[in-house]
Amino acid sequence: MDKLYRDPAPERTELDAQPGVTVLEFGAPWCGHCQAAQPLIRQALAAYPDVRHLQIEDGPGRRLGRSYRVKLWPTLIFLRHGQETARLTRPATVEAVNNALRQCLQA
Repeated sequence: MDKLYRDPAPERTELDAQPGVTVLEFGAPWCGHCQAAQPLIRQALAAYPDVRHLQIEDGPGRRLGRSYRVKLWPTLIFLRHGQETARLTRPATVEAVNNALRQCLQA
């Protein structure tokens, strides 16, 4: 993982055209829920080295989060070839993230 929450965010059209599996993680660096979720997200993603993980800073005026209708942080959106296959808001377990990843890979 690179820097926690990249800014500026990629364009929606770029993500819609992305091949393979991508996990978008919307949040903010100061968000306690986001910080608490980092170890379990890292642990789940460690088993899937080919999955792209983009941490995207969200907040007022940030269009990408609105385009995905993100309301709470962290929100993980699982994309396969640019299409949403699963979504988790404030994941509490590694297993929840793993289940969403498996669902995305099998879509």
